[in-house]
Amino acid sequence: MTKFAFVAFALALSAASVNLAKADQRGPDWMPALHLIDKVLNSGYTHVTKLEVDDGRWEGEGLKNGQKMEFHADPKTGVITSEKLDD
Repeated sequence: MTKFAFVAFALALSAASVNLAKADQRGPDWMPALHLIDKVLNSGYTHVTKLEVDDGRWEGEGLKNGQKMEFHADPKTGVITSEKLDD
């Protein structure tokens, strides 16, 4: 690989990693985490054990009906868009 090709590859790789990092950050119009936790608890969860930003949405884990669940929530409204048993 020529020196130029190596530099171009390195620049492309670092630009891609910056875009990935931006994808996992809250947007300015997102519901605050504490408000989201309140909405999740009001929808039947008894405890939220994890909450993070992933792929442009809130992603979390918690307890619902005594079972450990994973959920995704809309970042602006806090509505749970999907949930499943946590493996």
